Amino acid sequence: MMPRSIPIFDRIKTSKNLPTLPHILLKLIEACNSRESSIPDISRIIDKDSSLSAKVMRLVNSAHYGLPTRIASVEQALLLLGTDAVKNIAVSAAVFQVFGGAKADGAFNLRLFWYHSLLCATIAELIARKTKYGTPEEAFLAGLLHDIGKMVLWVNFPKDYTEILETLDAQTGLIDAEGKRLGTNHAEVGAWMIGRWELQSFMADAVLYHHETATRIQDALPLVKMVYVANILSTNPDGTSDLGYQTAGQVLGLARSDVDQMVLLGKEQVEHVARTLGMDLEPQGTSPDADTGQQKEIDLLRNVRDASLLQGTLQNLLHANGRKAILSVVRQGLQVLFDLDRIVFLLHDPEQNILTGKEGLETTRDLLAKELAISLEMKNCLPVQALDRKTPLDSFGHLTAVNLSIIDDQLIRLVDKDGILCMPMIAHQETIGVILIGIDRATLTALNNQMNLLNMFVDQSALALYVDAVRQAQARLIQSERLAAASAVAKKVVHEVNNPLGIIKNYIKIFALKLPKDDPVQEELKIISEELDRVALIIRGLSDFSEPAVRQAEAVDLNALLSALVKITRESFMRNSGVNVHLRLDPALPPVFSEKNGLKQVVINIIKNAVEAMPRGGNLYITTEHLPKRIRDGMEKDLSPTFESVEVGIRDEGPGIPQQIKARLFEPYVTSKKGEHAGLGLSVAYRIVKELNGTLTCESEEGAGTTFRIVLPVA
Repeated sequence: MMPRSIPIFDRIKTSKNLPTLPHILLKLIEACNSRESSIPDISRIIDKDSSLSAKVMRLVNSAHYGLPTRIASVEQALLLLGTDAVKNIAVSAAVFQVFGGAKADGAFNLRLFWYHSLLCATIAELIARKTKYGTPEEAFLAGLLHDIGKMVLWVNFPKDYTEILETLDAQTGLIDAEGKRLGTNHAEVGAWMIGRWELQSFMADAVLYHHETATRIQDALPLVKMVYVANILSTNPDGTSDLGYQTAGQVLGLARSDVDQMVLLGKEQVEHVARTLGMDLEPQGTSPDADTGQQKEIDLLRNVRDASLLQGTLQNLLHANGRKAILSVVRQGLQVLFDLDRIVFLLHDPEQNILTGKEGLETTRDLLAKELAISLEMKNCLPVQALDRKTPLDSFGHLTAVNLSIIDDQLIRLVDKDGILCMPMIAHQETIGVILIGIDRATLTALNNQMNLLNMFVDQSALALYVDAVRQAQARLIQSERLAAASAVAKKVVHEVNNPLGIIKNYIKIFALKLPKDDPVQEELKIISEELDRVALIIRGLSDFSEPAVRQAEAVDLNALLSALVKITRESFMRNSGVNVHLRLDPALPPVFSEKNGLKQVVINIIKNAVEAMPRGGNLYITTEHLPKRIRDGMEKDLSPTFESVEVGIRDEGPGIPQQIKARLFEPYVTSKKGEHAGLGLSVAYRIVKELNGTLTCESEEGAGTTFRIVLPVA
């Protein structure tokens, strides 16, 4: 139990050196991580902290967003920024507030303290992600604060704590020595201090129990266990001890290989950050330099703070999915970490060997950047020079002397600043692009102290884009291999099926000749013969998925085609199905210039899947609608077509499509294993509609039915 009434705590309460942390910040982090929290809920939390509200409002009203009117409420700001950005601001404010103002002393190794704290935080977060803990950011912050009690005692009782540190020996542990001298220890003080912040978190417990025995910790909650193990694994800078392996296995069930991987990765992350930022940390535990200057202490504290801020942003970068999401995180990181708001991404197009500004567009001003196409042969251009030299360049010549070209002047006018800073993005010797940042001289001067941090952030951004490009290339390769496999199977099917199809068709002709010409069955035989012809075309078209078919276009009356298909399908696979078809056709629907057999195949596939999705019966709605041309301006969100078109809607009342299937619905051989809207048919339908210059989309929610929409241009 932590003592509740010890004189030393009363003395600490009155100290001016006691770190404080508004509980609102941690409540905000918790709310951002909760799926149950709404935007208004988070907004109300932010409104209670004037400092945090000001930061959020300053960010959303910055020139980065280029909004025509000023945002006046936090709730509107949240809708634009998103909770990830706000959470990052909160963590940044929290860490800065806790770690601002300690001074070095000969007995207290400040550099080793920060190294151990950062390593413990990093390993705690790695453990949290390995064990699928819901809020790894909380584990990082708890690890970062686990020894904060040492700093509280050292700052408030420098003489006593110096004597404690100087009299330590191999037989006397720090916890025991603190207890004998002060009546408490740093774990209790740290937990007491965090408890005063009234956080709805077990962070105080994680701090309180981080020197308990492993046997007792086994019964603790996950956060306590993770910080306990992370502290032990980060204590020995020379390598993981047998005690570390044993504790990690006993408390969390971690294998030796898992421990080695996390410790190695944790040390690499901390030491890489320290090396890149020029942080003077001492993992070997050597004695501190007695004449460490005040400026060096300030630089160290600033670097520790920057490393903590960078951690959250890099985690967002690692979890961003797709190039657009990565660029959004990069833009957000530049805003939050460096207060930079005039940003244009120039990404490398290897096929044309140019830098293009078409990606990462978010604001009205950015729309001008989409016209940028800078050849890498333009060696006098600042962005190209930055790539060639593999170093940042600015238009003021502050970093390196440069001569500006006309296009550089145009880029400066584009970002509407006094100058530009070009940050090259290169990963694994591959050119990724350039981040173009609008700056003035004062901004560049302020960035001098953060240039190492900025370089590191840009390097990580380039790596994230590189990994995403590799992932996309692998996905395309896998897709190509799937299509090749499907093509090989289809060729065998074509060879085997053509003969029986020919025989069946000949027998139908013979049967038709035996009947009178006016016999009603003749019409039925004609339909069967036409469908057999279509089957032959379909299987021939399946012989190669990778090559679009050459389709013979003609004027098609969609209403007539749909009416005929409903008749055919009703007599074939709808009989006794309990499915009722409702046709709602636009009488003013214009014809489309398309390919009839392809459209038949698409519609029949979707209708068949809809019927199979309703084994107990239900309603199937088939509609057509004329969509007139709509002209959109650059700011309009309307996604309606900008050409005259017609839309076919097919809606069922089935169970809907599972989310994991919906994400890959139009890929070959993707199936829910129950036959609903899946398998090879939809991939074929999607390809056919695309070849007809149309679009095929799906709207579905589990338990709420499915709607397919086919949009085709009018001739």
